[in-house]
Amino acid sequence: MHFVAIDVETANPDIGSICQVGVAKFIDGQLAEEWSTLVDPEDYFDDVNISIHGIEPPMVRGQPKLPEIADRLRATLENTVSVCHTHFDRIALTRAYLKYKLVPISTQWLDSARVVRRTWKELAWTGYGLASVCSKIGYEFQHHDALEDAKAAGFVLLAALRESQQSLEDWKRRVNQPIDPESSSSGASIQRDGNPEGDLFGEVIVFTGALDLPRAEAADLAAAVGCQVAQGVTKRTTLLVVGDQDATKLAGHEKSSKHRKAEQLVSEGHRLRIIRESDFRALVRSAKNEA
Repeated sequence: MHFVAIDVETANPDIGSICQVGVAKFIDGQLAEEWSTLVDPEDYFDDVNISIHGIEPPMVRGQPKLPEIADRLRATLENTVSVCHTHFDRIALTRAYLKYKLVPISTQWLDSARVVRRTWKELAWTGYGLASVCSKIGYEFQHHDALEDAKAAGFVLLAALRESQQSLEDWKRRVNQPIDPESSSSGASIQRDGNPEGDLFGEVIVFTGALDLPRAEAADLAAAVGCQVAQGVTKRTTLLVVGDQDATKLAGHEKSSKHRKAEQLVSEGHRLRIIRESDFRALVRSAKNEA
């Protein structure tokens, strides 16, 4: 629950023309520190950009240039989780550092928009902009002020953590997985026949949820140790492998249709075991070691 949220405003279409920086530090889920500054971009101001954030050339005269705040930014962001809403601010900072030939900051970026799109189904494809999400969670802020936007991104992430019941560590992985974890490799079938020599021959396995492994790779591993790999849960299914995050969801949080169907079959007395992906990997390792 420790992270730093950052937002920038730019002077013109050059994404590296930073004219304001806002930073909000969160510790144990609480806003602990905040700071912002106008920045002299040493560049022109476009009327469109001014209309968005209201920052005009006279306002940045005498303000620090990016190299003058680079050490403070590095001390705040380095070796932590840096949160921004969409990739704009991350790219802007990277481009600005490149412009001044500064050493890039070593930090782990987390896009709160990607978290939002995987937390609330209704925001998966539209409505995941910062203002829209803040309206949904009831957080009021002054949009297009760098500090206000940074704090908003931080509170959006906290709301998503509560809603998903997943940790910051979980989300570092989840944001790199498909929005809909049920979609397998570009829609390609992952059905496999099991190796008749494998220790798990006779098992019929199905995968669901957000797996660390690509579906095709998981299917290959299962088939190698004898499992028949199927697309959907039926009365023939004997193993359902669920992504570790999905297996730990609390009551009230939606499970996949495959997961719900498997639970129904178990309740009806069918021989079907629901296991986590990490346990599936352990089964595969054990079967290979015994082979």
